[in-house]
Amino acid sequence: MIKVTIVEDIKPIREGLSALINGTPELSCLNSYEKCEDLLTDLNDLKPDVILMDINLPGISGIEGVKKIKKLLPETNIIMLTVHEDDKSIFEALMYGATGYLLKTTPSAQIVESIKDANSGGSPMNSNIANKVIALMRNSHTKKDLIDSIKLSEREKEILYKLSNGTGYKNIADELCISIHTVRYHIRNIYEKLQVHSQSEAISIALRKGLI
Repeated sequence: MIKVTIVEDIKPIREGLSALINGTPELSCLNSYEKCEDLLTDLNDLKPDVILMDINLPGISGIEGVKKIKKLLPETNIIMLTVHEDDKSIFEALMYGATGYLLKTTPSAQIVESIKDANSGGSPMNSNIANKVIALMRNSHTKKDLIDSIKLSEREKEILYKLSNGTGYKNIADELCISIHTVRYHIRNIYEKLQVHSQSEAISIALRKGLI
Protein backbone atom coordinates (compact mmCIF):
# COMPACT_ATOMS: atom_id res chain seq x y z
CA MET A 1 0.00 0.00 0.00
CA ILE A 2 1.41 3.39 -1.03
CA LYS A 3 0.85 5.94 1.73
CA VAL A 4 -0.06 9.39 0.39
CA THR A 5 -0.44 12.77 2.08
CA ILE A 6 -1.97 15.89 0.49
CA VAL A 7 -1.21 19.57 1.09
CA GLU A 8 -3.75 21.76 -0.72
CA ASP A 9 -5.48 24.88 0.56
CA ILE A 10 -8.56 24.66 -1.69
CA LYS A 11 -11.00 22.38 0.12
CA PRO A 12 -12.89 20.88 -2.88
CA ILE A 13 -9.59 19.98 -4.57
CA ARG A 14 -8.20 18.55 -1.33
CA GLU A 15 -11.30 16.44 -0.74
CA GLY A 16 -11.41 15.33 -4.37
CA LEU A 17 -7.80 14.15 -4.25
CA SER A 18 -8.42 12.32 -0.98
CA ALA A 19 -11.41 10.52 -2.50
CA LEU A 20 -9.43 9.66 -5.64
CA ILE A 21 -6.57 8.17 -3.63
CA ASN A 22 -8.73 6.25 -1.18
CA GLY A 23 -10.81 4.92 -4.06
CA THR A 24 -7.74 3.49 -5.79
CA PRO A 25 -6.39 0.03 -4.94
CA GLU A 26 -2.79 0.14 -3.68
CA LEU A 27 -3.16 3.76 -2.52
CA SER A 28 -4.13 5.13 0.89
CA CYS A 29 -4.52 8.79 1.89
CA LEU A 30 -3.05 9.12 5.38
CA ASN A 31 -4.22 12.69 5.85
CA SER A 32 -4.77 15.97 4.00
CA TYR A 33 -3.74 19.46 5.07
CA GLU A 34 -4.54 23.04 4.20
CA LYS A 35 -1.12 24.30 5.30
CA CYS A 36 2.38 22.89 5.08
CA GLU A 37 3.04 23.84 8.71
CA ASP A 38 0.38 21.37 9.86
CA LEU A 39 1.94 18.58 7.82
CA LEU A 40 5.39 19.31 9.24
CA THR A 41 4.00 18.87 12.76
CA ASP A 42 2.75 15.34 11.92
CA LEU A 43 5.41 14.35 9.38
CA ASN A 44 7.56 12.05 11.51
CA ASP A 45 4.47 10.17 12.73
CA LEU A 46 2.94 9.82 9.25
CA LYS A 47 6.06 8.97 7.24
CA PRO A 48 4.22 9.12 3.88
CA ASP A 49 5.66 7.49 0.77
CA VAL A 50 4.38 10.26 -1.52
CA ILE A 51 3.23 13.82 -0.83
CA LEU A 52 1.05 15.77 -3.28
CA MET A 53 1.65 19.46 -2.61
CA ASP A 54 0.52 22.76 -4.05
CA ILE A 55 2.99 25.66 -4.37
CA ASN A 56 0.79 28.64 -3.53
CA LEU A 57 -0.11 27.82 0.08
CA PRO A 58 -0.97 30.04 3.06
CA GLY A 59 2.08 30.49 5.29
CA ILE A 60 5.02 28.36 4.12
CA SER A 61 5.00 27.97 0.33
CA GLY A 62 5.11 24.57 -1.26
CA ILE A 63 8.67 25.14 -2.49
CA GLU A 64 9.84 26.13 1.00
CA GLY A 65 7.93 23.10 2.26
CA VAL A 66 9.91 20.81 -0.04
CA LYS A 67 13.16 21.99 1.54
CA LYS A 68 11.89 21.41 5.06
CA ILE A 69 10.35 18.01 4.31
CA LYS A 70 13.47 16.69 2.57
CA LYS A 71 15.56 17.64 5.60
CA LEU A 72 13.26 15.66 7.89
CA LEU A 73 12.45 12.71 5.61
CA PRO A 74 14.91 12.65 2.68
CA GLU A 75 13.41 9.50 1.15
CA THR A 76 9.88 10.93 0.85
CA ASN A 77 8.73 11.55 -2.72
CA ILE A 78 7.09 14.94 -3.27
CA ILE A 79 5.00 15.72 -6.33
CA MET A 80 4.12 19.36 -6.88
CA LEU A 81 0.49 19.68 -8.03
CA THR A 82 0.02 23.29 -9.03
CA VAL A 83 -1.20 25.85 -11.55
CA HIS A 84 2.29 27.38 -11.80
CA GLU A 85 4.28 26.42 -14.89
CA ASP A 86 6.88 29.20 -14.96
CA ASP A 87 10.56 28.26 -15.20
CA LYS A 88 11.40 29.67 -11.76
CA SER A 89 8.82 27.56 -9.92
CA ILE A 90 9.79 24.40 -11.80
CA PHE A 91 13.53 24.98 -11.30
CA GLU A 92 13.28 25.75 -7.59
CA ALA A 93 10.88 22.90 -6.80
CA LEU A 94 13.08 20.31 -8.51
CA MET A 95 16.31 21.83 -7.22
CA TYR A 96 15.08 21.59 -3.62
CA GLY A 97 14.09 17.97 -3.99
CA ALA A 98 10.64 17.57 -5.58
CA THR A 99 10.32 14.19 -7.33
CA GLY A 100 7.72 15.27 -9.87
CA TYR A 101 5.79 18.27 -11.15
CA LEU A 102 2.18 18.14 -12.34
CA LEU A 103 -0.34 20.80 -13.29
CA LYS A 104 -3.78 20.79 -11.69
CA THR A 105 -5.30 20.18 -15.12
CA THR A 106 -3.75 16.70 -15.04
CA PRO A 107 -6.42 13.97 -15.47
CA SER A 108 -7.19 11.89 -12.38
CA ALA A 109 -5.90 8.67 -13.96
CA GLN A 110 -2.55 10.33 -14.68
CA ILE A 111 -2.29 11.63 -11.10
CA VAL A 112 -2.80 8.08 -9.82
CA GLU A 113 -0.15 6.69 -12.20
CA SER A 114 2.21 9.52 -11.25
CA ILE A 115 1.93 8.60 -7.56
CA LYS A 116 2.79 5.00 -8.38
CA ASP A 117 5.59 6.12 -10.69
CA ALA A 118 7.13 8.38 -8.05
CA ASN A 119 6.96 5.60 -5.47
CA SER A 120 8.81 3.32 -7.90
CA GLY A 121 11.63 5.80 -8.42
CA GLY A 122 10.27 7.77 -11.37
CA SER A 123 9.97 11.53 -11.87
CA PRO A 124 6.44 12.14 -13.17
CA MET A 125 5.77 15.33 -15.12
CA ASN A 126 3.29 16.63 -17.69
CA SER A 127 4.80 16.63 -21.17
CA ASN A 128 4.96 20.43 -21.35
CA ILE A 129 6.69 20.56 -17.95
CA ALA A 130 9.20 17.92 -19.08
CA ASN A 131 9.91 20.00 -22.19
CA LYS A 132 10.57 23.04 -20.00
CA VAL A 133 12.95 21.00 -17.83
CA ILE A 134 14.84 19.83 -20.93
CA ALA A 135 15.08 23.43 -22.13
CA LEU A 136 16.40 24.52 -18.73
CA MET A 137 19.01 21.75 -18.81
CA ARG A 138 20.10 22.71 -22.31
CA ASN A 139 20.35 26.33 -21.29
CA SER A 140 22.39 25.34 -18.26
CA HIS A 141 24.71 23.24 -20.45
CA THR A 142 25.14 26.15 -22.88
CA LYS A 143 26.25 28.32 -19.96
CA LYS A 144 28.76 25.73 -18.69
CA ASP A 145 31.84 26.88 -20.64
CA LEU A 146 31.13 30.50 -19.76
CA ILE A 147 30.61 29.69 -16.06
CA ASP A 148 33.83 27.67 -15.92
CA SER A 149 35.74 30.78 -16.97
CA ILE A 150 33.95 33.15 -14.59
CA LYS A 151 36.03 34.95 -12.02
CA LEU A 152 34.10 36.47 -9.15
CA SER A 153 35.89 39.09 -7.09
CA GLU A 154 36.57 38.31 -3.43
CA ARG A 155 33.89 40.82 -2.43
CA GLU A 156 31.36 39.21 -4.80
CA LYS A 157 32.17 35.77 -3.38
CA GLU A 158 31.80 37.13 0.13
CA ILE A 159 28.38 38.63 -0.62
CA LEU A 160 27.19 35.51 -2.45
CA TYR A 161 28.32 33.32 0.45
CA LYS A 162 26.37 35.45 2.90
CA LEU A 163 23.28 35.29 0.65
CA SER A 164 23.57 31.49 0.58
CA ASN A 165 23.40 31.51 4.38
CA GLY A 166 20.19 33.53 4.31
CA THR A 167 21.70 36.90 5.25
CA GLY A 168 19.60 39.84 4.03
CA TYR A 169 20.89 42.84 2.09
CA LYS A 170 20.82 45.17 5.09
CA ASN A 171 22.73 42.75 7.33
CA ILE A 172 25.29 42.14 4.59
CA ALA A 173 25.79 45.88 4.27
CA ASP A 174 26.21 46.25 8.04
CA GLU A 175 28.60 43.28 8.35
CA LEU A 176 30.79 44.48 5.46
CA CYS A 177 30.53 48.18 6.39
CA ILE A 178 29.20 49.12 2.98
CA SER A 179 25.90 50.63 1.80
CA ILE A 180 22.89 48.61 0.62
CA HIS A 181 23.34 50.37 -2.73
CA THR A 182 26.83 48.86 -2.97
CA VAL A 183 25.50 45.41 -2.04
CA ARG A 184 22.91 45.66 -4.81
CA TYR A 185 25.62 46.81 -7.25
CA HIS A 186 27.72 43.73 -6.49
CA ILE A 187 24.69 41.44 -6.80
CA ARG A 188 23.86 42.90 -10.22
CA ASN A 189 27.45 42.16 -11.29
CA ILE A 190 27.15 38.60 -9.95
CA TYR A 191 23.92 38.02 -11.88
CA GLU A 192 25.51 39.38 -15.04
CA LYS A 193 28.63 37.23 -14.70
CA LEU A 194 26.64 34.06 -13.97
CA GLN A 195 23.94 34.99 -16.52
CA VAL A 196 21.12 34.34 -14.04
CA HIS A 197 18.02 36.25 -12.99
CA SER A 198 17.41 35.07 -9.44
CA GLN A 199 19.23 34.73 -6.15
CA SER A 200 18.47 31.01 -5.85
CA GLU A 201 19.89 30.26 -9.31
CA ALA A 202 23.04 32.29 -8.60
CA ILE A 203 23.60 30.44 -5.32
CA SER A 204 22.92 27.04 -6.92
CA ILE A 205 25.40 27.63 -9.76
CA ALA A 206 28.03 29.08 -7.42
CA LEU A 207 27.78 26.10 -5.06
CA ARG A 208 27.89 23.53 -7.88
CA LYS A 209 30.92 25.17 -9.45
CA GLY A 210 32.74 25.75 -6.17
CA LEU A 211 32.72 29.52 -6.61
CA ILE A 212 31.80 29.97 -2.94
